[in-house]
Amino acid sequence: MIYLRLFYEFFKTGLFAVGGGMATVPFLYDIADKTGWFTYDKLADMIAVSESTPGPIGVNMATYVGFTTAGIPGALCATLGLVTPSVIIILIIAKFLANFSDNQYVKSAFYTIRPASTALIAAAGMLVLKISLLNVEAFQQGGGVLSLFDGKAILLAAAIFVLTNFVKPVKKLHPVVFIAAAAVVGIVFRFAGA
Repeated sequence: MIYLRLFYEFFKTGLFAVGGGMATVPFLYDIADKTGWFTYDKLADMIAVSESTPGPIGVNMATYVGFTTAGIPGALCATLGLVTPSVIIILIIAKFLANFSDNQYVKSAFYTIRPASTALIAAAGMLVLKISLLNVEAFQQGGGVLSLFDGKAILLAAAIFVLTNFVKPVKKLHPVVFIAAAAVVGIVFRFAGA
């Protein structure tokens, strides 16, 4: 039963997450709320790992959730669930798009899908910012306004922003360098107890 549920949840995600892997993040929040398979903190970890590993982020996250929920068969079910709608839609489009590429309704549909996918990606970005830079739990437990902000995370984000936008020799480095450096800083913070 868990395998069918994994397939179903990720099939819905794959069907409606237009715009790429980050567009799946709002759907993953919904899955977390409905199923309890992972927490928001785990989701932030999944995004970080999925962004830094080869392959599409949505597929990486589906595989991760499936594996942690139900092992290798769960990973296969979740991944297949996520990619099946795309495969079906691509096959249909490949069959019929040549006939309908000049159709005004098709053009209008693609025109209206763009802002929707942009909004989904923006929503995902805002959720990632909330998880990464804010400490909502500490604030809700009665901390002051300053307890809402994660100082270390904001400092790291500001340092990477400055390095990637204003320091010419560093601007040319590959993004993998910054991902690796951020991972090292996180490990150092963890071992230092900071």
